[in-house]
Amino acid sequence: MHPRLLKTFLAVARSRNITRAAEEVHLAQSSVSDQIQSLEAELGAELFTRSKLGLEVTRAGETLKPYAEEILMLVDEARAAVEATTQRTAGMVTIGALETVASMKLPRWLSAFQNDHPNINLRLKIAGSGDLLRKLEDGEIDVAFCFDKGGLDERLAKRTISAEPLILVAAPGEEFTSGGGDLTALAAMSFVATESGCVYRHLLDKAFAEAGIAAPRLAAEVGSIGTIARLVTAGVGIGLVPRLAVAEALDRGEIVEMPWPGQVATASLVMIWRRRRVQAPALKLLLAAASENFAPVKSAGDHPRHAVSSLS
Repeated sequence: MHPRLLKTFLAVARSRNITRAAEEVHLAQSSVSDQIQSLEAELGAELFTRSKLGLEVTRAGETLKPYAEEILMLVDEARAAVEATTQRTAGMVTIGALETVASMKLPRWLSAFQNDHPNINLRLKIAGSGDLLRKLEDGEIDVAFCFDKGGLDERLAKRTISAEPLILVAAPGEEFTSGGGDLTALAAMSFVATESGCVYRHLLDKAFAEAGIAAPRLAAEVGSIGTIARLVTAGVGIGLVPRLAVAEALDRGEIVEMPWPGQVATASLVMIWRRRRVQAPALKLLLAAASENFAPVKSAGDHPRHAVSSLS
């Protein structure tokens, strides 16, 4: 079973669609179909069936998936091990990041990294938290920069690289009377928040849940922090967002920061990568550079057992 065929098989299994799989692996649709047929002929089993909903993975296909993933991981590790013996640092590193992190946190650092390592090509993909983890597990990206939600697959490793303060924002002139600034009064206000499953929404819901207070009414659920800022500016509601995401809007006076009751909340910015016996030299350099150049973080929730001691 050639790794190329297995890579195509996994792309089809993920998308359940020949067209989308072809785009992912950069092949013509006819080539994807031919490769699947070749793999089915080699294995003597049908891997997909067609239904009204698209392609369905057969029992044989489901059996093949974990083996295909393992084989491709071993191929990557073998390549990395050989590169390590030759001291080669050239290569490609595909980075995944939240839109907020990519635009506000990474540009200057990535520019400096490329200046120090001109032989390493960097590719950046923007996605939501859940999609980033899926891409990481599927091998579409090498490292993800996102906010920590916990509950990682044991195949993944993570390191906290900064703690970003969360702030409450409102339209200029909006009156906030909280009777001393407690969460009960805050829960009576309307919020603009990201959709369920997003890390920012998780942090908002968690703050009220830990205080034993029902979550506030949502005036709107949207897909990006930028949209939240615009809706807050228009007076639709207030929002709890990372300061780094709205720093420019604050500077321009489009929104204002409001007091948050109690201790200032923070979101842990982490980098996440796949555990391997041998990491590709280019990725190892990037992981080390990120660990060295972002501010170290210590918080009440940190504990030695959560630390990542190596870049394997």
